[in-house]
Amino acid sequence: MTGDQPSVPPPPPRSLTKAVVAGALLIAGGVLVVMAVLPKILSRETAQPAEATGAPTSNARRIQATLFYVSDDGAELIQVPREVLFGDTPALQARYIVQAQLETPAKGFASAIPPGVKVRSLFLGAHGEAYVDLSPEIMTGHHGGSLDEALAVFAVVNAVTSNLPDVTAVQILVDGKEVDSLAGHIDLREPISRANAWIRKGQ
Repeated sequence: MTGDQPSVPPPPPRSLTKAVVAGALLIAGGVLVVMAVLPKILSRETAQPAEATGAPTSNARRIQATLFYVSDDGAELIQVPREVLFGDTPALQARYIVQAQLETPAKGFASAIPPGVKVRSLFLGAHGEAYVDLSPEIMTGHHGGSLDEALAVFAVVNAVTSNLPDVTAVQILVDGKEVDSLAGHIDLREPISRANAWIRKGQ
């Protein structure tokens, strides 16, 4: 037949069809990747390090915290109330508490921590654990001995867990790495819970 019969457009080239299908699959794959990865990225927020920014001013907000120092007989820890900087997140508050614990104590108190130790970073995990990364002086400045090691470890662990109820255990890292112990006696390969046995009774 001739005349007014409508013309039928030719089918698109096979290569074009494949390109369209491939593009659609690529877009769908990208959406699935975003849906799978984005929640994981957002969930890392609780494990971000607490960064202390700027030098605190003399009128900076502070809170009352409990720190731990060596008793007069050198055999246990005593609890001492002290003002520390206020942190507007739990991780930052934990960092300020540890920093205060590492500082030279007031006259009349003895620190279980070797001099010169600094907080490199501090992370809070998703299950009530804190990861405290300390500078190498915590090991190189240690005198050795199981008692001194226990007092140093639990001064840090107890300071964090006593002041932050949501933190139930602390793992001490050194120079960004996991360590077996500070001086061969206290296992630091896993987070450690608060130890009341090292605190002087009756306080």
